[in-house]
Amino acid sequence: MIYEGKAITVKALESGIVELKFDLKGESVNKFNRLTLNELRQAVDAIKADDSIKGVIVSSGKDVFIVGADITEFVDNFKLPDEELVAGNLEANKIFSDFEDLGVPTVAVINGIALGGGFEMCLAADYRVMADSAKVGLPEVKLGIYPGFGGTVRLPRLIGTDNAVEWIAAGKENRADDALKVGAVDVVVAADKLQAAALDLVKRAISGELDHKAKRQPKLDKLKLNAIEQMMCFETAKGFVAGQAGPNYPAPVEAIKTIQKAANFTRDKALEVEAAGFVKLAKTSVAESLIGLFLNDQELKKKAKHHDEIARDVNLAAVLGAGIMGGGIAYQSAVKGTPILMKDIREEGIQMGLNEASKLLGKRVEKGRLTPAKMAEALNAIRPTMSYGDFGNVDIVVEAVVENPKVKQAVLAEVEAAVGENAILASNTSTISISLLAKALKRPENFVGMHFFNPVHMMPLVEVIRGEKSSEVAVATTVAYAKKMGKTPVVVNDCPGFLVNRVLFPYFGGFSKLLELGVDFVRIDKVMEKFGWPMGPAYLSDVVGIDTGHHGRDVMAEGFPDRMAVEGRTAVDVMYEANRLGQKNGKGFYAYETDKRGKPKKVIDPQAYELLKSIVREQRELSDEDIINFMMIPLCMETVRCLEDGIVETAAEADMGLIYGIGFPPFRGGALRYIDSIGVAEFVALADKYADLGALYHPTAKLREMAANGQKFFG
Repeated sequence: MIYEGKAITVKALESGIVELKFDLKGESVNKFNRLTLNELRQAVDAIKADDSIKGVIVSSGKDVFIVGADITEFVDNFKLPDEELVAGNLEANKIFSDFEDLGVPTVAVINGIALGGGFEMCLAADYRVMADSAKVGLPEVKLGIYPGFGGTVRLPRLIGTDNAVEWIAAGKENRADDALKVGAVDVVVAADKLQAAALDLVKRAISGELDHKAKRQPKLDKLKLNAIEQMMCFETAKGFVAGQAGPNYPAPVEAIKTIQKAANFTRDKALEVEAAGFVKLAKTSVAESLIGLFLNDQELKKKAKHHDEIARDVNLAAVLGAGIMGGGIAYQSAVKGTPILMKDIREEGIQMGLNEASKLLGKRVEKGRLTPAKMAEALNAIRPTMSYGDFGNVDIVVEAVVENPKVKQAVLAEVEAAVGENAILASNTSTISISLLAKALKRPENFVGMHFFNPVHMMPLVEVIRGEKSSEVAVATTVAYAKKMGKTPVVVNDCPGFLVNRVLFPYFGGFSKLLELGVDFVRIDKVMEKFGWPMGPAYLSDVVGIDTGHHGRDVMAEGFPDRMAVEGRTAVDVMYEANRLGQKNGKGFYAYETDKRGKPKKVIDPQAYELLKSIVREQRELSDEDIINFMMIPLCMETVRCLEDGIVETAAEADMGLIYGIGFPPFRGGALRYIDSIGVAEFVALADKYADLGALYHPTAKLREMAANGQKFFG
């Protein structure tokens, strides 16, 4: 044994060839934490000091190669002063460079995913051998930063600037065949042939058949582009990427600027350019929010693991009520491998559900994300039926009939009689109390809410709602099924609107108040889209459906009369009474025409303005800042209440629910992180300025206490 640590070992394989193996003790994956980096320093020094070594193979003892840097550790470093952070970064980079400069050939053996720092380790080797099932990439821009262990320096010099810009700015994981095509790896083989292929490469390099020094040299040199090529390549890329990323996500464009700045330097000077830019990005609020999101996501996954321990298996599911929603749920279940029965009382409902599922599957085939054979398999996994005949073997039933408590109760009681006594029943309701619906059931402990968001295939969130009598097993099984469907489940307790709608309606309440003060809804939409929402409130109302919003508002007003009840007619009432239901019937706040691709396109409709005149109480001049505060304060305040009332257990779950459920701007990190970014005391003072707008704007006693004590929701 040449070196032995807790994360890395170096041992002799055969005649002068050694294996440097990453195998972090006590963890299921390899990652670059402080321990691993320190050991890599020692391992490289040990190899350097041993003259008998002729070649090095770098491998992993896990199913993955290295998943990247340990974000939980590195995020503390981001608070250090700039010069300390730059120095620390360059010290880490020195390890990779010293490995790259070893006097012997090196081969990285990529057996599973190699991302971020994990792929940067591979780039420092002379050759890369990759399993056909593995994936590589530099996803750092998704965290608001860019590669910091030499990725912006080595990748463009290895695969060309255009390819490198695409890989780094998109942050996606790349398959083996794509990596081979651009030259990011040298050999792709089946996983069981990896070791043999790596040994073959290293021996050919030792014998001089392959020139590993010539292979290494481009990574040490300047970029091979003349001044005109550089200008054309970088300026075009910056323009295109800025358009794709939008103004709120600076990392992709900053990565390109860094590659451009370092283009005329050799490796070590180029790494200094990377380190300086990396530190600048690490200090942004966007990086703080996106890293916070990543950590929240990890927390959610950890919580879901606890549910896995007690969840029952779901081998067969069922959905009640076909149509668009039922078809979407059936598609999602089938495409992720759980067969599902789709029951409706009407033949046309079943047809609509099947059409929706086959349309979604067809789109995946078109995009090359599914083979026609797999499409057929998924369609065959959806079994339409008009009776309960086959329901005896079903493990979970998702009820997705009309949003009416009496109808839902009747359907749930009927299906309960047809299923086995361990089957879980779940209602896809957006507003109706789960404890209320459970009153119709003999086994309320087997009943939960499972709220999908529309469109089901696009929206990542599923709210799993625990009623008063729901058992832990029922909750856990539903969480596990949602995960199996590729969704992010958040467990919430029962209340009107649960988490997402309960928080969304105060936001719409702010919108309503703005319209009463004569503010143009098109302007409001523009301001909120600039703030970072995927669509403004008027457009969102149209997409959701004015009738759905009207019904939801009444439910919320009944549930929280002190702050959500409204006096007099509102904009939603006016639209609803004029039968302007939004996109579904072509007229809402906007009118809708069909574009070339057959999609609804919004256009300004003077008639909408005419109708809205009747609800204007006074004309008030408001700034863009006012518009944001009118809408964001009530949304944030209701999120605080959901946390205080125990509707969600943690701030992380509250924020993730809003990001995944209603498209809260990710670069702002969620409602509670948004409050943190303003400062709790400052947020309370801001809310007090708008106190005359009503109870939705009034801070809770506990929030005032947090403000007084200088507390935060995170950290």
